Amino acid sequence: MRLVHLLRAVAVELHLRGGEFAGRNGLHPTDLRALIRLLDADRAGETVTPGRLGEALKLNSAGTTALLDRLERLGLVRRSRDGRDRRRVLLMVEPKAIELGWSFFGPLIAGLVRAAEEFTPAELDVVQRYLTAALHAAAPPDAEQGPAPG
Repeated sequence: MRLVHLLRAVAVELHLRGGEFAGRNGLHPTDLRALIRLLDADRAGETVTPGRLGEALKLNSAGTTALLDRLERLGLVRRSRDGRDRRRVLLMVEPKAIELGWSFFGPLIAGLVRAAEEFTPAELDVVQRYLTAALHAAAPPDAEQGPAPG
C-alpha cells in the first residue's frame, strides 16, 4: 500500500502543478488535458481528429468544438484539413503551446530526469513496468490507453 499512497501523492502534486499552469494561462483543466493528449499523440506519430480528441477527453461534439475554439483563439492549437481526405480535420499543437509548457514545466521535467538518473537501467525498467500496470489498473475497462510516456 505504500506504493499506492506514494503514487497518489505524486498524482496530487502533479494535478496541483497542472492547475497552477492552467490558472496562470487562462486555461480550463480540460484544455490542459487536451494539450497533453495532443502532445503525446505527436510524440507517438499519431494524427488526432476532433472526434478522437473528444472521445479521449469524454466530451461531446459541442464540448469538443468549444474546447478547440478556445485553444485556437489562444494560438495553442491549429485545425487543418487532411491533405488526403478534405472532409477530415486534423489537430496540431502550435509552437506557442510547446514554449508555454516548457517555460512552466521545464524545471519540473528536469527534476524528474535528474531523479531518474539516480537509478540503474534495471531499476527504471521495474518502475516503468509498475507505472504502466498502475495506468492500466486506474483506467476504466473500456478506456483506450494513450501512448506510453517517453
